Amino acid sequence: MAAMGQYRNIVILTGAGISAESGIDTFRSAGGWWENHRVEDVATPEAFARDPRLVQRFYDMRRAAIQEKLPNPAHEALARLDAAWTSKLLIVTQNVDDLHERAGARRLIHMHGEHLKAWCTLCDIRHPWRGPLLDNLPCPVCGGHALRPDVVWFGEMPYRMGEIYAALGKADLFVSIGTSGAVYPAAGFVQNAVELGARTLELNLERSQGSRLFHESRLGPASVIVPQWVDELLA
Repeated sequence: MAAMGQYRNIVILTGAGISAESGIDTFRSAGGWWENHRVEDVATPEAFARDPRLVQRFYDMRRAAIQEKLPNPAHEALARLDAAWTSKLLIVTQNVDDLHERAGARRLIHMHGEHLKAWCTLCDIRHPWRGPLLDNLPCPVCGGHALRPDVVWFGEMPYRMGEIYAALGKADLFVSIGTSGAVYPAAGFVQNAVELGARTLELNLERSQGSRLFHESRLGPASVIVPQWVDELLA
């Protein structure tokens, strides 16, 4: 992998594997279960319409849990890269925790939303939110009782896709960290990057489903291989 002078614009995609080492569970098991719940029961608009209390309780527990976790060396290394990189850089995360921000990253898009925000579907405003939503609390702006987790569920469109594709279109280097390569549209970013002429690098605990599309794969714990890569890039 070349050093700083050979790249200008970088897009980095991060997935569950980067936060797993901070103690945050990966999204779901191979059987489609997520913390003893079927994905269809807690991560779709239909599930929320059918049993809002179950869904709110599920996300209340996760919202509380992530606030007890800490960024690990992989988050810290990317924040260091963000601060040092003088050209364009964008971190696109599939994760809904705030560990990138707490590590210090600033050029960041949460394409799947954020646990620490609540979305009022009446006035379409997103509020910082650290407590529970189970008690059907009113929106701080409009007073309506239509708050839900600001998390992109299956069947919903990820956030800020136009900005993400614009950044991919200008990238010299695309890096995927801790992703399974199974969830679209993020799984297709590497193909977009290759077609547009970017160099591609995978940093993962094991090869992803799209591993063959990357020019290079480095395998190991994110807390080890991400700082090593950042040190190399900034050398």
